[in-house]
Amino acid sequence: MKKKTVSILMAIAMTMAMTACGSNGSTGAEEASAEAKASAEKSYTIGISQFAEHGSLDNCREGFLAGLAEEGIVEGENLTVLFDNAQADMGTASTIADNYVSQKVDLICAIATPSAMSAYNSCLKTEIPVIYTAVSDPVAAGLADEDGVSVGNVTGTSDALPVTNQLEMIRELLPESEKIGILYTTSETNSESTIAEYKKYADDYGFEIVDSGINTIADIPMAAADLAARVDCITNLTDNTVVSALQTVLDAADKEGIPVFGSEVEQVKNGCVASMGLEYFELGKQTGAMAAKVLKGEAKASDLSYDVITEASLYVNTAAADKAGLVLEESFVNRAYEKFDEIIVE
Repeated sequence: MKKKTVSILMAIAMTMAMTACGSNGSTGAEEASAEAKASAEKSYTIGISQFAEHGSLDNCREGFLAGLAEEGIVEGENLTVLFDNAQADMGTASTIADNYVSQKVDLICAIATPSAMSAYNSCLKTEIPVIYTAVSDPVAAGLADEDGVSVGNVTGTSDALPVTNQLEMIRELLPESEKIGILYTTSETNSESTIAEYKKYADDYGFEIVDSGINTIADIPMAAADLAARVDCITNLTDNTVVSALQTVLDAADKEGIPVFGSEVEQVKNGCVASMGLEYFELGKQTGAMAAKVLKGEAKASDLSYDVITEASLYVNTAAADKAGLVLEESFVNRAYEKFDEIIVE
């Protein structure tokens, strides 16, 4: 009788142990493995809203997808990508974001400040996270507070321009020049904050900043011609509308015989003399890694402070310098991270 009682007690104990491990008798490690497998097999749908069509933003998008792929989220396998370009129109950017919300995407990637602001506003009453990139000043855009903390379910990466590096480079190449022209779009918050930075530091390098604001791309031919006639050179920002019409700006400068400096490598490829610029593909990859954390549930966008890419690289186009009548010292050209011997207009 005693032996039977012990057997019954052992059976009860085994049943309790199995229940603790799960109804199928699996261990905690097996459950964790099953959860990891389920996560790996999960598929995602994201919307990519790009504000304008130009090289640096295209590089951001390609880098973003590469960053996701490195984290196991691959387009065509476990990722569906909806992509739209606003063609530098704020109203279109807002419509694109609203459309993604209606389709209940898992995440919106917003490329450039106007698209980021539109996506954030569209997602305010939803649980859809927004990950932005190529936003020069997230604080000024209302996407983060002064401490870099997210204002909601939104975060990303910033392409704050290395203004002092650019001024130093221009002074090296133009030792006698006094006036730098900057063309910008009045509705682009990122451009206004960057111009403020230029004006803050210009005097340290002996320059005066002459800025000219435009409202739409149609204003650029006249504004560029007027600005080029009043300055010694032009430097571009990452202003999306202006960069979309870069060849118009270059033509105006060419008629006045003055050089144009870029803010990133694609502008230098397309005819700007040089730039102390940022690498936008790498910025995109950094953003993709951040988005992967959010998609996988490893972090919430609201808990992630935005990242800033700060390292500037020198890009030089010797053909553009020759066209502008600018002689570049060999030592300057040899310092370039990347050098171009022709003007490439795609």
